[in-house]
Amino acid sequence: MMKISSHLLFMLPLAFGIGIAMTFQTALNTQLREYLYSPLQAALLSFFIGTCVLALLVVLQPVDKPQLHDFSNIPWYLWLGGFLGVYAISISIYTAPKLGFLTFSGLVIFGQILTSMIFDHYGLLGTEKTPVNWQRLLGGVVIFIGVLLTLQR
Repeated sequence: MMKISSHLLFMLPLAFGIGIAMTFQTALNTQLREYLYSPLQAALLSFFIGTCVLALLVVLQPVDKPQLHDFSNIPWYLWLGGFLGVYAISISIYTAPKLGFLTFSGLVIFGQILTSMIFDHYGLLGTEKTPVNWQRLLGGVVIFIGVLLTLQR
């Protein structure tokens, strides 16, 4: 059981906001696709704007910046995050309008929950080991049933 603290209460709306932001991002990028002719072109513009904003934030951030040689110490698999971002954004632009935003979001959330359970259970990629129990499994099943219900139109 998670202990409720002021830090947790601060984090809950931030995490909730990601869901709101992802829905808006998908909707905006889907409309952007109409102007740029393909999901990949829309994703490229989205990533370009995001990269510019991140570059500005990094420049303004008052911490040491890595040197060029520091990048050679990064394990190869940590570079895959960028590829996964391209997949997530590009495929969302393509599939969300066809599935509907509710079904799309439900599938994304179910995929995150299933993968998160596996990561937690085995402690993958530095996560703390948290075994799957009946409550967590039931939560995943309920969400899956919810996704199935959203397919009914």
